[in-house]
Amino acid sequence: MKASIAAITYRLPEAVLSNDELAARFSDWSPEKIQEKTGITERHIARRDECASDLAVEACQKLFESNICRREDIDYLLLCTQTPDYFLPTTACVVQDRLGLPTACGALDFNLGCSGFVYGLGLAKGLVETGQAKNVLLVTAETYSKFIHENDRSVRTIFGDGAAATLIQAVQIDEEISDEPIGPFIYGTDGRGAKNLIVPVGGMRERVASDSGMQADAFGNERTSANIYMNGGEIFSFTLRAVPKAVDQLLEKTGLDLDDVDLVVFHQANRYMLDHLQKKIKIPEDKFVIAMEQVGNTVSSTIPIALSDAAASGRLKDGQRVMVVGFGVGYSWAATIIRWRMGCQ
Repeated sequence: MKASIAAITYRLPEAVLSNDELAARFSDWSPEKIQEKTGITERHIARRDECASDLAVEACQKLFESNICRREDIDYLLLCTQTPDYFLPTTACVVQDRLGLPTACGALDFNLGCSGFVYGLGLAKGLVETGQAKNVLLVTAETYSKFIHENDRSVRTIFGDGAAATLIQAVQIDEEISDEPIGPFIYGTDGRGAKNLIVPVGGMRERVASDSGMQADAFGNERTSANIYMNGGEIFSFTLRAVPKAVDQLLEKTGLDLDDVDLVVFHQANRYMLDHLQKKIKIPEDKFVIAMEQVGNTVSSTIPIALSDAAASGRLKDGQRVMVVGFGVGYSWAATIIRWRMGCQ
């Protein structure tokens, strides 16, 4: 048996933060300038009382409503989040209970950001192909907005909240088909970059800020040590180093050329970064997916949201090969090939 993606659904908060609203706060930026720099016109923001588990449950409920799988068939829940409801218990346990999944179901959180979906596919594949599970629910759910200071446009213009639910099932594959439904994988980690995308306060290293006063950078962005900090220049440099190398390694491992890949879906960081990666790697425009304009950077959910939208629009078709590459906070990166199946949306 092999692991294969059977369905993807997603859920976004109802509240929307538009470029017009951001431009009203940051008077030297127009809505057009924000879109030009980020590729984003609006992003969805969780309510004060709306957490990762709420979005996760709603994304999963949409999946069950499609009747592709019953709740009682799920035997493992993987939840990728960096904004858990609690330090303990694990949010996956909360989601299992709220969804009414079997008590025989395994459930765990893993704390990984922009590469989390691809890592999750690797974990799900391992569970399925070692016989530990038949139906794995991989959920990505983030509410980064809760980390963001309202006066920090370096991150407020980019990040949006959201959750995606991906069903990975055990399937019998025709022996005449040489491709794996998911895989192989390339992984990478460079913890030297941890300080460049970080929320310094709130974990066990520093529970409460020793100096919670406001800080302002050279560009006028304001934040406290309890807010997210991103060194955009360093993140950009890391991405241009790591992602092309990961693509080359994946193609070498699969024995494929870029011409053999039908669609390329990178983590939707921002338009500026994606444009540079596309040109550097020489990916044809008709194969390259950019899908963030109305959702923003939803961290671990960007890739499944992009895949779902591409399938729904007809851009992604049955039997096509899709290269997916996640990269970012950590630093962490991962890449794999998916053979798309009809109905995976």
